[in-house]
Amino acid sequence: MDCRVVVCQMRPQLGALDPNFDEHHAWLDRAAAEQADLAVFPELSLAGYFLRDHTPDAALRLDDPRVQKLVARSRERSFMFGIVEESDDHRFYNSSVFAEDGRILHVHRKVHLCDYGIFEEKRYFAGGSRIEPVASKHGRFGILICEDAWHLPAAWLHFLSGVDALLIPSASPARGFDAPEDAELSSQAAWRCLTTALGRFLQTWVVYANRTGFEDGALFWGGSMIVTPFGHVAEEAPGAEAALLVGRMDDDPLRRARIATPLRRDARPGLVRLHLARLLEDPDALRGEDDGTP
Repeated sequence: MDCRVVVCQMRPQLGALDPNFDEHHAWLDRAAAEQADLAVFPELSLAGYFLRDHTPDAALRLDDPRVQKLVARSRERSFMFGIVEESDDHRFYNSSVFAEDGRILHVHRKVHLCDYGIFEEKRYFAGGSRIEPVASKHGRFGILICEDAWHLPAAWLHFLSGVDALLIPSASPARGFDAPEDAELSSQAAWRCLTTALGRFLQTWVVYANRTGFEDGALFWGGSMIVTPFGHVAEEAPGAEAALLVGRMDDDPLRRARIATPLRRDARPGLVRLHLARLLEDPDALRGEDDGTP
């Protein structure tokens, strides 16, 4: 793995699809100037976040000509962008599309919809049901859209699949300070804690791509990060402004981290399966003791 990655910390316009498509092409031009192998856009980068009742108006099918024109840019470099995806049966998903070699390689539909505080995703979106890695030519990637990353089993499933990097597109609004003496926002501190912990304990690169700008009274704080498999922040974008964050992910830190602490070798998913079966009172899954098989 030797991948030059850029995070496009952009400000989407709420519900303005055509201007947002134009912005994506402009950001990809900037990624080309940096000779990037991979570009990562934030959550719902083509639509904006607080769509509410306008969600159907911002929805796109994957065969939409504008989507296909954008995907064609992946002949130059791989990239991932966020859309409101409309399915064949007219359900709407908060999706991230991974494009490579001029085609859609993978689509991740957000599994854990955020539905507390100011968030109302379950009212407008259907939830995804799959946590699967992306077999890219640049590495093996696991996609977690924002709230997905806060549910540790989702990241652990990618860990068991042996991903080289977690890609986390986000639309995280700013939330105050935990204490008056704190130097950073509570939302920023929380994401820093989470991404560095995921990097260290899952022994993987983490690319966190947050959006910026004001929308419907909320400030999105930016602060995108690239975190090493040792849990160190290698690169960080400025907060609350559009920025192109440039970094490199390579195999050497992955190898050193995994040799030093062979956590995946010693994982016991069979034991977890057995205990989950007991908690869920699932007789079909309760077949013998844990045999240690992944």
